[in-house]
Amino acid sequence: MTFTIKPRRSLVVYVNNLRSVRQLRHYGRVEYVSKKMRYVILYTDEETVEQTLKKVNELKFVKHVSYSHWPEIDPDMSDLKAAGIYKHETEEDE
Repeated sequence: MTFTIKPRRSLVVYVNNLRSVRQLRHYGRVEYVSKKMRYVILYTDEETVEQTLKKVNELKFVKHVSYSHWPEIDPDMSDLKAAGIYKHETEEDE
């Protein structure tokens, strides 16, 4: 039996109250809970992320669910200026 790593995806779940956060454990691994901003980082398998998003979004205490864009970001991006993310201060003055 070989060990294989399953691809995971995180969901950002915004909740109305923090009392019901324990129920989210049924849908994946609760990695982080922000008490101040009332959101939860929930990790699920990449295969079932669409189904999990629909199920979690139907819960009463959930305001909004969004995907984490981490897998889509290029980690080797070295030229931020070419990507349009970074502007130098002198360019804004012109």
